[in-house]
Amino acid sequence: MQTAHPSAGRPAAALRPRAALAMAPEAADGVLDAAALAELAELTDLVPPPALTDFDTAHARRVLADTELLITGWGCPPIDERALAAAPRLRAIVHTAGSVRGHVGAACWQRGIEVSTAASANALPVAEYALAMILLAGKRVLAAAHSYRAARAREHWQYVGPDDGNYQRTVGVLSASLTGRRVIELLRPHDLEVLLYDPYVSAGAAAEWGARAVGLDELFASSDVVSVHTPLLPATRGLVSRELLAALRPGATLINTARGAVVDQEALTEALVAGRIHAVLDVTDPDPLPPDHPLWTCDNVLLTPHIAGSQGTELRRLAALAIAEVRRWTHGEGFAHALPPDHAALRA
Repeated sequence: MQTAHPSAGRPAAALRPRAALAMAPEAADGVLDAAALAELAELTDLVPPPALTDFDTAHARRVLADTELLITGWGCPPIDERALAAAPRLRAIVHTAGSVRGHVGAACWQRGIEVSTAASANALPVAEYALAMILLAGKRVLAAAHSYRAARAREHWQYVGPDDGNYQRTVGVLSASLTGRRVIELLRPHDLEVLLYDPYVSAGAAAEWGARAVGLDELFASSDVVSVHTPLLPATRGLVSRELLAALRPGATLINTARGAVVDQEALTEALVAGRIHAVLDVTDPDPLPPDHPLWTCDNVLLTPHIAGSQGTELRRLAALAIAEVRRWTHGEGFAHALPPDHAALRA
C-alpha cells in the first residue's frame, strides 16, 4: 500500500509526492488542460510543464532524481533500465492513454513499480465508434449514400436489400479486449446475435456478457459484420488471414478499429477491390495507406484517419481517470485501473 509521504531527504513540509509529466507536447496540451494540471498540482508536488520527452538530457536526469510518480501519455520515451537508474525513487506510473507497451517494459515490473492506465476510458469511444459503424453497416448506409448521390433523387424507397437491416443479424466480435467487451455491452439493447472469439474467454463468461463463444472460423463464416478488437501481438499479426476473409459471406462487412497489421492487408484489398465484401477501416497496414492505394477509391470501403479513439472532448475523460488514479495513490489506496505484469503482454 502506497503512502503520500515523500522519501527521506525531502523537505518536511512537502508531504505530496514528487510528480513529473512524460509525454509528447501535443499529448500534454490535448489531454491535460489548465484545470487538470491544477488538480494534479494540488495532489502532488508537480514539476511544471513542459513534459519530459527525452530521459537522457541533463534536465530530465535532475527531474527524475526525486520523482516518485510519472504521469505519462502518448509519446512518452521508454522507461528502460537507463531511465530507471536516473529515477531511484520512482514508485508509480499513471498513463493518461491506453497501451503502455511502448514505454513500460520489463524493468519497471522487475522494480515493482505500480502502473495504472486509462485504457478503459479510451476503450469507450472506440466501442461507440464500432457500434455506430456496425449499425450503419447493417443498414447499408454507405452504399445507399453513394446511390443517392449518383442519382440525385430517390430511385426507390427501399435502398437496401430485403435481407439487410439490423433485425436478427449476426455480429462477430474478435477479442474480448477492453474495447471488445464494451462493444458487446453496447450491442445488448439491439436485436442482434453476438458471437465472440477469444481463446482466453470461456463460453460461460461470454454468455454472461451477452455473446456466444465460437471458433475463429465460425465467427467469420457466420457473421454479417465482424468487428476486430484484438491487440497486435506476435501471435495476432496477420490473424485475419486470407482464408478467414474468404469465409466471410458475400456482402459482409469487416470493421477494424484495432491495429492494421492484425489483418492481411493484401488479401483484404483484393477482396474489397473485387467488391465481394465491405469494410470500415480506422486503421490499415501501413497506416496511412500510400496515396495511390486502390482502397482510397473503393466505394465499398470507408477509411477514417484513426479517429475511433479519444478525440476532442473525449480527451477529458482520460484526464479525469488519470487524476482519480493519482488521488487514490496519494491517499494510500490501490489503483482502480492497475495493470498487472501478467496482463501487460496481452494488451495492445
